[in-house]
Amino acid sequence: MRSIPNPIRALVEALGQGLARLGLLSRARARQISTLAWPRMVTGLARMSKATADVAMVGTALGASAIAGVGYGVPFWTMTFMIGGGIAGGTISLVSQRFGADRHEHISVAVKVSAVLAIAATLPLVVLFWTIPEPLIRLIGTGDAAIAYGTRYLRVASLAMPFSAVNLVCSRALIGANDAQTPMVIRAGGAAVNIGINAVLIFLFDMGVVGAAVGTVIGSVGGTALFAWGLLRGHFPGVGSLPIRVDKTGPHWRTADARHLLRISSPLALRKIAQNGGQFPMLAIVGLMGPEVVAAYVVALRIRALMNTPGWGFGLASSSLVGQALGEQDEPKADAYAHDTFRFTVAAFAAVALVVFAGAAPVSRLFVSDAATLATTTALVRAACISVLLWGFMSGGMGPLRASGDTRWPFYGQIAGLFGFALPAAYLGATTGLGLWGLYASLVLETGVPAAVIYYRFRSKAWMRISRTHRSATVGA
Repeated sequence: MRSIPNPIRALVEALGQGLARLGLLSRARARQISTLAWPRMVTGLARMSKATADVAMVGTALGASAIAGVGYGVPFWTMTFMIGGGIAGGTISLVSQRFGADRHEHISVAVKVSAVLAIAATLPLVVLFWTIPEPLIRLIGTGDAAIAYGTRYLRVASLAMPFSAVNLVCSRALIGANDAQTPMVIRAGGAAVNIGINAVLIFLFDMGVVGAAVGTVIGSVGGTALFAWGLLRGHFPGVGSLPIRVDKTGPHWRTADARHLLRISSPLALRKIAQNGGQFPMLAIVGLMGPEVVAAYVVALRIRALMNTPGWGFGLASSSLVGQALGEQDEPKADAYAHDTFRFTVAAFAAVALVVFAGAAPVSRLFVSDAATLATTTALVRAACISVLLWGFMSGGMGPLRASGDTRWPFYGQIAGLFGFALPAAYLGATTGLGLWGLYASLVLETGVPAAVIYYRFRSKAWMRISRTHRSATVGA
C-alpha cells in the first residue's frame, strides 16, 4: 500500500525516532510499532467522530430528548464492543502467533471460529434488545420522550451487533498479520460514509433516531461485506494483496481453537464489561454531588477517552508483534518488542497528558461556560490527565499479556480497581467532607490499581510461561 500522509502518523513516527535517538528503543522496532499503531488511532478517531456527528444531527433534528434517548441506548449497544472486542482479543493472539510460526493453513480456521463465536455471543443480545428494549432503557433513563427515543434507537441498532462484532474479529486478524492499514481503510472509511447516510436518513427522510440506527446497521453490514470479500479473495482494491486469506473450503471449525479462544477471550470480555458497567454506579454516586459536578465529571471522562488515542494503536501493535515473535519460538525477540512498545506507549501517553494538563482550562471552556462548573471541570480534567498517564502503563503492559493468552490478571486488576478502590473513594467524596478530592482519587485509582497489577504481571514475565503452556494449541500444531 502506498504511503498515506497523516498528521497522526507523523507525530507517532517523530516520537518513535526521538525515543530511538535517546536509546530508549530500537530504531527498527520503532518503525514497526509506528506502522501498526497509527492506522488504529485514525480508525478510533474516525469512529468517535461518527458517534459525535450522530448525536449532533439527532439533536439538531429533534432536540435534547432525542440526544438523551440515544445516550441511553448507547451503553447497551456498546455490549458489542465488550463481547466482540474480547473475542477479537483472542483472535489477534491466535493469528499473530500462527503468522509468526508460518502456519497460514491454521489462520483461516481461527478467523472462522472467531467469527462464529462473535455471532453466537451477540445474537442473544439482538433478540433481547429487539423484544424488550423499553424496560431496559427505563433502568437508566428518565423522561417519557427520551425513553421512547432510546427504545426506538436500541431496537433497530441492535440488528448491527453481530456484524460489528465480526468487523472487530476481521480487523484484529489483519492487524495480527502486520496489516493495520486495510482495517483503517474499511472501518474509518465506513465511518465517514456512515455520517453521510445518517444525514440523508435523518434530515431528508425525516427518520430521526431510527435513521441514525438504520445508518449504523447499513454501515456495519457494509463493513462486514467488505472484510469478507477481501479476506476470501486475499486481495482488496486499492490495498493490494492481504497477508492472510480465509479459505472458502474446510475446515470451518476446530473445537480446540474454540476452547482456546474462549479461555483467552472470556477474561478480556469480562474486563471490558466491568470497566464500562462500572460507570452506572459511578454516575449514581457522582449524582449525589449535584448536577454541576455530574456535568464536569462527564466532560472529564470524554476528554480522558480522547486522551486514550495512543492506547488504541499501541496495545494492538504490541499484541501483534509480540505474538508473532512467540510464534517464531523467539522469546528474547518477543521480550524486546514488549519492552520497546511499553516505553513507546508510556511516552506517548505522557506527552498527551502533559499537553492537556497544561491546557485544562481552555479545553474545559469548550464544554462549559459558567464559572463554578468551569473550575470543577478544570480540576477533574487535570485529575483525568494523571489517570490517563497510568492508563499508559496499563495499555503498554496489556499487549504482551493478550498476545500470550495471559488475560486473567488484567480482569482481576480491573475489578479490584473499580469496585475495591474507585467506587468507594467516590462514595466517600459524595458523603463525607472529602468532597471533590474523593472524585479526584477515584479517577486516579480507577486506572492506577489495574495498571499496577498489569505492570507487575508484565514485569514478572509469567506471560512467557503461559505462552509456552499453550503454544501448541495457539500455533495450531
